[in-house]
Amino acid sequence: MFRFTHGIAKRIKHGVPMTESVQLDSLGHTATDEYADVHSPAASEASRSSSGNAVTAPVHPGFGRTTLFDLGQLDITWEPEIGTLWAYVTPFDRPNYNVPLLRDAMTWQNETKRLFSGPGTPLRYMVLGSRFPGVWNLGGDLELFADCIVRQDRERLRDYGHSCIEIVDRLWHCNDMPVINIGLAQGDALGGGLEALMCHDIIIAERQTRFGLPEVLFGLFPGMGAYSILARKLGHAAAERMILSGKVYSAEEMHEMGIVNILVEPGEGEAAARDYIKSNIAHHSGTLGVYQAGRRVNPMTVQELRDIVDSWVDAALKLTDKDLKLMRRLAAAQSRLHQK
Repeated sequence: MFRFTHGIAKRIKHGVPMTESVQLDSLGHTATDEYADVHSPAASEASRSSSGNAVTAPVHPGFGRTTLFDLGQLDITWEPEIGTLWAYVTPFDRPNYNVPLLRDAMTWQNETKRLFSGPGTPLRYMVLGSRFPGVWNLGGDLELFADCIVRQDRERLRDYGHSCIEIVDRLWHCNDMPVINIGLAQGDALGGGLEALMCHDIIIAERQTRFGLPEVLFGLFPGMGAYSILARKLGHAAAERMILSGKVYSAEEMHEMGIVNILVEPGEGEAAARDYIKSNIAHHSGTLGVYQAGRRVNPMTVQELRDIVDSWVDAALKLTDKDLKLMRRLAAAQSRLHQK
């Protein structure tokens, strides 16, 4: 197993390189291609220095040099024995979808496709979890939302939403690669965190995990995939009940609904993911075909997601001062989580 933990690298707090030209400039960031000069496999035979500093290292013979394992808010591990790429979110601030995390997530998707696409790829599974204690992800950047609403900055809020649903679209379609996506929830998934988690083919949740879509509590609705995904998984009526309730659900309840596929005891999530992979790898092709057929029978397009984001922006810009006050209180609560 190749393991390189670069976790909460403060040095990239103000931006990290991207693998392709992904436009986030309206949010204050622009990504550029950093991989024009790919070194030979021999040049990439590197490992950790004795000081523990991160260095570039090979993923697989013949792939050359990559910075996939040196992202600021994603800790990536390649386990070739079971054809699995493990990714864990490592927030340097609030455990939400801040702009630098969106950029890291795009890099992760772009670079994974660059390295592993094509005939004979060894990649079979991708797992996404979190290193933040008790949290998978708490969703959108509420401070950014509130700032945009106060300023009535429609363009910035819309661009943020479109960046989010680009990640949702890639997760839902497994990055257009022949892989099975596994969401590993060892902590709470709320709002946009739940939207992203539900994009996975398989969701494994530890029993203490909570799930919910709280946006209705401050006058909004979850606009980055929740309705689209829930309607496909549970039907329109059930999707509306869940969204309009603002309720927090237990892992057991989500398992009963069929959203969570595998329910395990606290601390057993990673072992359960590895057990699932090992027991199913011989049937990977057939299982993959089932999930691909499901996406073909009931397709979810990026245009559908963008249209809903635009409706979400319209609703957000109409929020009252009372709604904004609650939004900022929730953002402050997220910050306190980080400070503990």
